[in-house]
Amino acid sequence: MIVRPYGAATWPRMAGLMAWVLGFVVLWEQSAWGQTPDRSATVSPDPSDAKVKILLIGHQPDHPPGTHLYLDMCELLAKCLRRTPGVEAVVSDGWPQDPAVLEGVSGIVLYSSPGAEILLEGAAREQCEAMLKRGAGLVALHWATGIRDQNNQALADRYLAQLGGLFSFGYSGLDVSASRVEQIDASHPVCRGWQGFELTDEYYLNLKFLPEAQPLLRVPVKGQLQTVGWVYERPNAAGGRSYGNTLGHFEELFRQEAFRKMLVNGILWTVHVEVPPDGADCRL
Repeated sequence: MIVRPYGAATWPRMAGLMAWVLGFVVLWEQSAWGQTPDRSATVSPDPSDAKVKILLIGHQPDHPPGTHLYLDMCELLAKCLRRTPGVEAVVSDGWPQDPAVLEGVSGIVLYSSPGAEILLEGAAREQCEAMLKRGAGLVALHWATGIRDQNNQALADRYLAQLGGLFSFGYSGLDVSASRVEQIDASHPVCRGWQGFELTDEYYLNLKFLPEAQPLLRVPVKGQLQTVGWVYERPNAAGGRSYGNTLGHFEELFRQEAFRKMLVNGILWTVHVEVPPDGADCRL
């Protein structure tokens, strides 16, 4: 009989047995008799992972083709916003019905029919006013800067107090023509990274403003300078900021990078996100 040294034949069987035992121990720890240790409680969340959430609200078209494409342009602006690190952008068809969508929202953007009715009527009123009081940013674009005539008495002062400026057919006019956007205060963050540009748009004339609102953009229309963009820091609103811009009737305007940057810079400013020296990244 040949006697082999220990391990020559025995070790492979011993190694297999040890691997089987180790596997059994791991399975037992994860079974009903044992629990995998919960290590998540020992890991602190990284504050840098938190994102600024911006809610863009549009709805189905109510104008001829090529104009007031609310949801499509909200999606386009959301795409631009997501290029800024730390920003989350969500698009909603009308005021969100799911309360979870409103959780953590730092800013509201309206590209829609008159914003006074969307924000300050019905179920949205209480939710919206609470968010704005806590300091949420507010942006209204084009017709969203307005109010319907029949609601002037009920809603005009309240919406003006939130936005700083207001369009109403009761005292405003319209004009569609070619003009040029001019910056009134080129040092403001909204004006970073773009210069004045030519455009053809539907302009709202003779808006109403609070004295504290700061006119920022203008266009010459029929020999008069008309304010088309302004910023407003709301009092008693935890640092809440508002930005109104009445431009954006035609879909083709959104194809211009300078036009998109003019809007996205303003959105970022309202949620206290630093606008880069060259303006927001709005490439498509």
